[in-house]
Amino acid sequence: MRFAPVLQNFRTFRDASQCWCHCAGSLTPASFLGRGTNFRPFLLKSVGKLKLIQLNRYSSTTSSGSKDASDHDSLKEVETTTRRKDNTTVFYDSLRVFAKAGSGGQGLPKKGGIGGRGGDVIAVGRSDTTLKEMCQKYPKKRFIANPGADSKFFCLYGEPGKPLTFPVPLGVSIVTEFGHKLGEINKNGEAIVVAKGGIGGCPSNGFSAELGQVHNVTLDLKLIADVGFVGFPNAGKSTLLKALSRASPKIASYPFTTIRPNIGVIEYPDFRQISLADLPGLIEGAHSNIGMGHKFLKHVERTKILLFVVDIHGFQLSPQFPKRSALETIVLLNRELELYKEELTEKAAILVLNKSDLPGSYEKICHIKDTLKDQCTYEKYVKSLPQDYVPDCIMKFDKIVHLSAAKDEISVNQLKYVIRKIIDINDGEGENSMILHETVRSRL
Repeated sequence: MRFAPVLQNFRTFRDASQCWCHCAGSLTPASFLGRGTNFRPFLLKSVGKLKLIQLNRYSSTTSSGSKDASDHDSLKEVETTTRRKDNTTVFYDSLRVFAKAGSGGQGLPKKGGIGGRGGDVIAVGRSDTTLKEMCQKYPKKRFIANPGADSKFFCLYGEPGKPLTFPVPLGVSIVTEFGHKLGEINKNGEAIVVAKGGIGGCPSNGFSAELGQVHNVTLDLKLIADVGFVGFPNAGKSTLLKALSRASPKIASYPFTTIRPNIGVIEYPDFRQISLADLPGLIEGAHSNIGMGHKFLKHVERTKILLFVVDIHGFQLSPQFPKRSALETIVLLNRELELYKEELTEKAAILVLNKSDLPGSYEKICHIKDTLKDQCTYEKYVKSLPQDYVPDCIMKFDKIVHLSAAKDEISVNQLKYVIRKIIDINDGEGENSMILHETVRSRL
């Protein structure tokens, strides 16, 4: 109980549990912060998770003016630390909410009166909302609709309950607790009934009202973007996103710098805009949800094209793992996408060979391009790899680009227009689109 006297004037609580410390002592909370080296790290380390609330007020006569000033500065520093930690950006791509529809109104058997139907709970797509904003606006995450009115002698037909609507971001799939998918919302104003209201009392149910549906549903967000970045950690995806758009993702020289998806937008001189989604790096086994595989791969499903970002000099997650060459990395990414969802391998794809400014890059670029451009040579190379690496459907790349995302502005600008061309091709429909797709692929 070495620090018990120090905590006498604080109430400490976390979640539902509460702890009160009442001990003898005369230290004020402010002077506590300036005392010793053992207590200060303890407070600064836990201040983000624990809230410390001063219970008593102290008069200015307890200490000198200079000491009060230093104590005030210490408290201000801790408050600033708390505020900084509370304002950290959190990306939500899944949210569980409770939805309860209204019960029907009771019928009136003597007069044949029919009770009103209970209100529905409806999710409506909004382009200007996010799951994070939903958490802030509806902290309880409970949506309960109004019941229908009972039938009465002076009003035989009960008034139906008012439906309850709540906004959800575009790209959300709504899944019940039993795994049943209620639907997807991809357009602004599109609506899905999450819970249906109960039928009011009527002859078919013996004038006994029915209860409304109750569901614990999961709002599963899959980002809607034109281009999805795919690659292993530390391939330079965030650097490329920053070079292509005005986004400011975290960039560092170690793997797993990106821990949540980042969105950027390419803006063209004619005011055309194309959205980019930089996804956190995959690892081998992501298809079977190793690491956070499914959490990241699901965002690739709704993109129009895939942008493979590969380090020319290969990738090694850590010294315990074998180093993969650039070609092995491409094949492994192809395999992970295929095992997660085979339809992903049919998407149009661009291969970006990054970090071309490093020594020895030219020879490797030539070798990779020569291997990929000759389909027979590439298939022969793929079959020479261990069977676990070999995909059943080998992806074809519409364009192979080599650049340095950090330094090569000319190649980055050229990549912007390559992305635009391939998106325009894939926006077509039917056989004409396929013919145009193959023609442009050969020209590129």
